[in-house]
Amino acid sequence: MRIEQLDEGGGSQEEVVALKAKRALVGAGARILFYPTLVYNVFRNKIQSEFRWWDRVDEFVLLGAVPFPSDVPHLRRLGVRGVVTLNEAYETLVPSALYHVHEIAHLVIPTRDYLFAPSFEDINRAVDFIHRNASCGRTTYVHCKAGRGRSTTIVLCYLIAHKNMTPETALNHVRSIRPRVLLAPSQWQAVQEYSRQERRVLSNSTETCSNMNLIQGESIRNLALDEEVAATRMALTCFKERSNEEDLIFSFFQIALPSPRSSCNNNASGSEEGVFISEEDLDGYDLCTDICKEFDFGISPSNGDFQSQALNGDAHPKPAIIRKLTCLFGALKVSVSCEPPSSSVTEIRAC
Repeated sequence: MRIEQLDEGGGSQEEVVALKAKRALVGAGARILFYPTLVYNVFRNKIQSEFRWWDRVDEFVLLGAVPFPSDVPHLRRLGVRGVVTLNEAYETLVPSALYHVHEIAHLVIPTRDYLFAPSFEDINRAVDFIHRNASCGRTTYVHCKAGRGRSTTIVLCYLIAHKNMTPETALNHVRSIRPRVLLAPSQWQAVQEYSRQERRVLSNSTETCSNMNLIQGESIRNLALDEEVAATRMALTCFKERSNEEDLIFSFFQIALPSPRSSCNNNASGSEEGVFISEEDLDGYDLCTDICKEFDFGISPSNGDFQSQALNGDAHPKPAIIRKLTCLFGALKVSVSCEPPSSSVTEIRAC
C-alpha cells in the first residue's frame, strides 16, 4: 500500500524510486522461491496433520493455500461458490475457466508476496465479494500461496466489517484456527487502516441516522399540529353557522367532552361535578384564539360580558362563545391516566 500512496504524490521522487526498486527485487525473489516453497508446503501437508491446506475460519469463509486443479471439485462439494485469488499470474495454478465450469465465481486481485498488502480498493472489492456470497449461503475460498499473509489480510478485514471484530480479536480468532498465519508489517497496517475507516463510516452513518430521526420527529410534530389546526378550523366553521343557538352548542359540549376524571376534576370544595380547566390544560390557548379571530360569530353579548371587559380596559373582549369553545379544546386535553367516576358531565366551567 505504501507504493500506491507514494505514486499518488504522498512522497518524494527518491522514495518512489527506492520502493519501486524494492518491489521489483522482492518480486524477483518471490518468483525464484515460489516452487521450492510450494513443494515444502505440500510436503508438510502430507506428513503433518495439523498443517492443513485450508481451514474454515467462518461459517462461509475458507482460508488456505493456492489450490491445484484437482482441488476444485472438492471445494465445490464443500459449498464453495466463490474464490478470491491474491496470487500474481505466475503463482496461479487454476484458471478462471475451470472455476466457471464448476459454477464458481472467481475474483482475482494480484498482490505481490511477502512484504505487500492489497490496496484499500481491492480489500473493499474482496470483502464485498465474500459478503455477497455469505448473504446467499455460499462459501468463499480466500487464498494466496500459503494462506498466511495476503489472504489473511482480506479475511481479517471481512471479520472486522461484518462480524464486528477488532483487528486484534480477528487476528486471534484466525490464529486459533490456523496457527501459521503471519502478517507482514504492511499487511497489518492495512488491516488497522481498514478498521479505522470502517469506524469512521459507522460513526458517520450513526450521526446521519440520528439527524434523520430528529428531522422526522419534527416533521411528525408539525404534521400533528397542522392536523389539529385544520380540525379546529372545521369545528369553528360549524359553530359559526349555529352560533346563535347557545343551547345547541352547550348540548354539543356535553356530547363531545370526555367523561370527567375522578382525580382531575375535584375543585376546592371537594365537588366532583363539572369539567375544570387548569392553566396547563389550556396550553395552546393563544393558538386557538388566533384561529378564532378569523371567524366573525356576530353574537351580541347577553350577559354584559363585553361591556364589563371594555370597562376593565380589554381592547379585544372575547365573546362568551369563544371562551366556551376554548374550554372545549382545553377540556379535551384532560389526562387519560385518570379513571372516570360514575357521574356524567353536568356543567362546563368557563375559563
